[in-house]
Amino acid sequence: MSLGITWVTDWIRQSARVVSEHRVELITLDREIGDGDHGENLDRGFTAVLAKLDDLPPDSVPGDALKMVATTLISTVGGASGPLLGTAYLKAAGAVGKEPELDGAAIVAMLTAARDGVVLRGKAVVGDKTMVDAWTPAVDAAAAALADGKNEVEILEAAADAAAEGAKLTEPIVARKGRASYLGERAIGHRDPGSQSSALLLRAAADTAAADVARTAEGSGA
Repeated sequence: MSLGITWVTDWIRQSARVVSEHRVELITLDREIGDGDHGENLDRGFTAVLAKLDDLPPDSVPGDALKMVATTLISTVGGASGPLLGTAYLKAAGAVGKEPELDGAAIVAMLTAARDGVVLRGKAVVGDKTMVDAWTPAVDAAAAALADGKNEVEILEAAADAAAEGAKLTEPIVARKGRASYLGERAIGHRDPGSQSSALLLRAAADTAAADVARTAEGSGA
C-alpha cells in the first residue's frame, strides 16, 4: 500500500472543506489571544488552492500538488499563518520530490520536513504555544508508528491523534511567540489557533488516506 496523487488532491479538497467548516471556530480562538483573522485567512487561502487544483497537469505527482499549495498559501494568506504553512507545504514537497507514490517512510519524511519548515520560519519550539506544538508530536508519533511497522494510514492516524492532543495541550501554557505572548498569563486557558488548524489539516490527511485505501480495496474486490 502506498499513497499517490489521488490521495494528495483528496487531502487538499478535504482540507478546504474542514477549514471552511471550522472557520468561525478558528476566528474565535484567534480573537481570544491574537488578531482574530486566522480562520478567515486560512479559508481564503484554501479557497484559492481549490481554484488551482484542477489546473494541475495530468502527470502531476504528490510533490507537484504540495508545491502548488505552498505557493498559493504564501501568496494569498496574510498574517503569520500564510508563510508558516506555506513553508511547511514547500518543504514537504521537497522531501517527496518526484516520487509518484509515498510509502510509510516517505510520509514520515514529508511530515518531518513540513514541521522543520514551520520551525525554520517561525523560530518556535515545543511549549511556545504555536503550531509547532501540534506538528512536533505528530512527527514523533508518525516516526514511532513507522518503527512499529504500521502502514501509511496508521502512520497518518497516529500523527493526527498526536496533533490533536498537542493542540489541546497548548491551553494551559503561556505563549512565548506571536501576539499571544503579549498577554502573558492571560493566554492561559486558550488554545492556540495555529495548532488547532494544523491538527485539522493532519486529521484531513488521515481521513482521506483511509477513505482512498478503502475505495481501492473495494474496487479490487479485496
